[in-house]
Amino acid sequence: MTAIKRYEKIMELLMAHGEVSVADLAARLEVTGKTIRQDLEKLEEKGLLHRTHGGAVLANESYSGLLGSQPLTGRHPDEKHGAALAALRFVERHDIIALDSGSTTLEMARLLENAPLTVITNDLYIIAELIKKDQIRLVVPGGFRSRNMLVSEEAGSFLRRLNVQKAFLSATGIHTEYGFTVFTHSHVEQKRAMIESAKEAFCVADHSKFDKTALMTFAKLGEIGTIITDAGLPEETAAKYEAAGVRIQRG
Repeated sequence: MTAIKRYEKIMELLMAHGEVSVADLAARLEVTGKTIRQDLEKLEEKGLLHRTHGGAVLANESYSGLLGSQPLTGRHPDEKHGAALAALRFVERHDIIALDSGSTTLEMARLLENAPLTVITNDLYIIAELIKKDQIRLVVPGGFRSRNMLVSEEAGSFLRRLNVQKAFLSATGIHTEYGFTVFTHSHVEQKRAMIESAKEAFCVADHSKFDKTALMTFAKLGEIGTIITDAGLPEETAAKYEAAGVRIQRG
């Protein structure tokens, strides 16, 4: 198992349980305790966890629950609703849009009017919402199930062949230095394909995601022109990101 795969598994267990032990991780990942301690040190340097005696705990409570298997709104439901409403102002009838997997993009799907529109998504919960709306043409690139998302090597190349007008992406963390980040490596390729196939790319995220960093960067800050968020984003934070060249749209 590569180091990146171990990091993903460690963070997955941390987000599910809140804390992990060196002994348990070593047994699960079939490596030595020394290797696990080195992994935890690397992840602590990235600000993702805090090492404890014999283990580690999450550095940010807002990361917990991100890998759940239930279609919950999760933390900050009002903020996600506000960000989703703000994002829908950019959607017009007959648009071809891509919806990334995420709780705020799921809220967008719930709020979408049943009107002529093409939506491309691999999120199983979004698919379940949109299949009820018969005027929406639903395009599913397909793949095998990874939690609530379908992933495959072919999905990225399929997405790149499409004429997407607007792509709405989610992120676990948004940071001026590290850009847009997530924890799961298998999702990065589809996010990249959405950005590259779309005329315009947006990141839709509530204000709790700002100044946070996850394991892997899927886009630099300048690669996504607009961040759509809720009204709770502090003015000074918005000004910092706008100074870095990103437009901030608050609900």
